[in-house]
Amino acid sequence: MRMRLPTLAGGLFVLLTLASTVASIVLEVALGAGRRAADGIEAGWIPGLAGLALAVPGALLARKVPRNAVAWILCVTGLHWAADGTCASWASYATAQDPALPGATIAWWLYQRLGASLLFSLPLLLVFYPDGRPPAGRWRWAAYISLGCTAILPLTLLFVPARIAGAQDSGPLDHLSADLLSLPLPDGAWQVLLRVGYAALPLSMLVPFAVVFRRYRMAQGLGKTRMRWLLWAGVVDLLVMLSSLLLPQSALSLGLVVAIVVTGGAIAVGILRPRLVDIDRLLGGTVLYGALATLVVAVDAVLLAAATTLLGQQGAALAGLLVVMLVYGPLRHRLWHLVQRVVLGRRHDPYRVVSGLAEQLERTDSPEDQLLAVARSVAEAFKAPYVAVEVHRGGDPTLLAEHGQPVPDVSTLPITYRGETVGRLILPASGPRTVLSPRDERLLADVVRQAAAAARSSHLAAELQRSRERLVGAREEERRRVRRDLHDGLGPALGGVALRIDTARNLLRSSPARADEMLKQAREDVSTALADVRRLVHDLRPPALDDVGLIGAVDQVADRLRTPSLTIRVTGSPPVGLAAAVEVAAYRIASEALANVSKHARAGVACADFSIVSDTLVVSVTDDGCGIAPGTPSGVGLVSLRERAAELGGRCEIECPPGGGTTVRATLPLGSSSLQEVPDGR
Repeated sequence: MRMRLPTLAGGLFVLLTLASTVASIVLEVALGAGRRAADGIEAGWIPGLAGLALAVPGALLARKVPRNAVAWILCVTGLHWAADGTCASWASYATAQDPALPGATIAWWLYQRLGASLLFSLPLLLVFYPDGRPPAGRWRWAAYISLGCTAILPLTLLFVPARIAGAQDSGPLDHLSADLLSLPLPDGAWQVLLRVGYAALPLSMLVPFAVVFRRYRMAQGLGKTRMRWLLWAGVVDLLVMLSSLLLPQSALSLGLVVAIVVTGGAIAVGILRPRLVDIDRLLGGTVLYGALATLVVAVDAVLLAAATTLLGQQGAALAGLLVVMLVYGPLRHRLWHLVQRVVLGRRHDPYRVVSGLAEQLERTDSPEDQLLAVARSVAEAFKAPYVAVEVHRGGDPTLLAEHGQPVPDVSTLPITYRGETVGRLILPASGPRTVLSPRDERLLADVVRQAAAAARSSHLAAELQRSRERLVGAREEERRRVRRDLHDGLGPALGGVALRIDTARNLLRSSPARADEMLKQAREDVSTALADVRRLVHDLRPPALDDVGLIGAVDQVADRLRTPSLTIRVTGSPPVGLAAAVEVAAYRIASEALANVSKHARAGVACADFSIVSDTLVVSVTDDGCGIAPGTPSGVGLVSLRERAAELGGRCEIECPPGGGTTVRATLPLGSSSLQEVPDGR
């Protein structure tokens, strides 16, 4: 398999850097520690290790994101570091031989003059990190001007005479020439250029740092996380620089290597896998332990000096032990929680966040207070200035609970309960504490699950109360209707029959014809009363459901609605023994839908189908009619279809497909009690 050119180029940089480092190590071993100490020059393998720490991440970036300029900046800088160390090692080794080996002068010149260009790598990385592009707009020109100012000193050192630059050190290497490219300018001009170069060096770093600060402020989400990796590397480098004031001089080179290793690794991780670890937690821990280390070293130094003066060496050791036991342990624990609280909020203690939310939910009753407790817990856990919890409640107004002051730029996370979206969680889209690591996302998911449960329970509680009210109201309305029908219809009819029978008995002997006439009228009144009784019974439950079942009862309705221009088919085979409520609801929905087809659809074919899908009875009525015009308000019939399905916990959807016609689809849950027990042999 052919490797990509960027991968080959990155690997070549690593190989050259490694070869240069190995060469430096071999030369340093051959040179010996005594001659190196006499030279006063840093060992060449130290910048070689620093170069590897930059070239390896650079090669990895070149393989993954070859168009990112940061990759090639790291590769070139790493090779430059290693080559600079090799030149120093060769200059020392070559001059230590008798006679001197060739190439010592060129190596010394490269070390003395080109080494200054290593200063150019830091502002380049700051300007191009993390996407490999310079800033846009006016900031781009400011960055270019700043880089030009940074280049003044390295360019000047290439051509300035050694006697003016002070580049030659006294010692075994003072005879080597560092003026291979000197230009014949007046000494005053060179001095001015050197002063300008040294003065421009710190000033030229202001724009790159401003670019980083601006990108950090404007970054959101993953971009913010990438910038925090660079911030962490800067904190580590600062701690290394501060530690150089307390550590021996021999440890400075090792500290430099550590800083470069951390910087190169942080840049690679920040670009390729910014969520590899919790950077907020890592940053807070670095600041905490750096502050603790500085404080402990300072306190130990003061106390050890005092104890040594007062108690001697043995007493000083005992005093140091007491300081560690009595001061360092409690101080570390308190500072740890303080830094975590300030930097991250309460997210560092997920158990306390979730348990605290559960306790608040137990103490609140109203849905508004429960959602406010959720918003407050999320705000405290993630140190967010604004959190809102929004819950959808069907046809009711949306419930919104807010904590903090609203911000213009927000991001939303859905709140789901058993696969259904019941609301959303609203958080600030940007800010130093809104970057979520995988660990934070898991905590937020736990909190959102409780929010979903609270929102769903409050919604179901309200729905249950409304259902109870509707059930009581429907029951009383049904009783009133039956009472009215019995009192105003059946009661007087039966009373009239009794009076006619009595009148017929009185007229039986005197006027048999009149008596027979009265009995005929009584017979008609009884027939009318019997029809009223049948109507009442049918309204309570259609008898056809018990006689011929659901399919047969709907087919009877279809027989009454069929016309020469309308063909109606009834298909399906629902299980025997459906619960009465489900059976009646399915019958009413199908009957009402077919009646609507007959009255309004102007259809040629209609079909009513019944099927069982995942423990639900699906009632589907389709036609090829004119459909329902967009914006048409739902009539009483369509509303009743939805209400009948909702009463059983189901739903009814009415759609008009693009091909024409109308589809009424109702799903009625069967549940564990919806199928009645059917005796064996039925």
